[in-house]
Amino acid sequence: MPGHPPLDRWVPLTPSAVAAVLDGWAAPWWIAGGYALELAVGRSWRAHADVDVLVLRPSAGELHDVLPGWQLWAADPPGALRPWPADEPLPGHVHDIWCRRPSSPAWELQFMVDDADGAVWTSRRDARVRAPVASIGQRSADGLPYLRPEIQLFYKAKRPRPKDETDAAVVLPLLDPAARAWLDDALALTLPDHPWRTALARPPTRS
Repeated sequence: MPGHPPLDRWVPLTPSAVAAVLDGWAAPWWIAGGYALELAVGRSWRAHADVDVLVLRPSAGELHDVLPGWQLWAADPPGALRPWPADEPLPGHVHDIWCRRPSSPAWELQFMVDDADGAVWTSRRDARVRAPVASIGQRSADGLPYLRPEIQLFYKAKRPRPKDETDAAVVLPLLDPAARAWLDDALALTLPDHPWRTALARPPTRS
């Protein structure tokens, strides 16, 4: 497999294009990242440089069959990419898979890999943060599966970039009480002094 494009060179699929590429795959998957938050709110407020999709480790190996002809690269921490062959089980320390078609000069799709213990999802950031797999996603009006906003914000909370702070400013006030409680509990467990907890203590606003 030839060398890969620079990490910042992206021509990302749209969420609807992701759904078309993954159509027919029986394993669970969810649009993640900033797109997931926009699907939850129902509107867009910023541009997106890439597109993320969450999958579960037990089904990650199927991606070679789901994306025939694509190049799949595993992100070995702390961030080196290497080709991921179809006959290699995805190592437990790898949580990112970068994908492109050979005809594309840039990256098109990134998979984030979380663990699962049977029907229980486990966060790749902290194994103490768990939930039923069936509860971590929602569907948009046009049927796109996406990661629940409180879970996506939990992932953005560890080292928030300016775009993450923008996302939080839009989405945190809109979370319903159950979502606010889940995120606050997750942050209390993992990042107890996180400033977003102050926003979570305020009453939600209407969307």
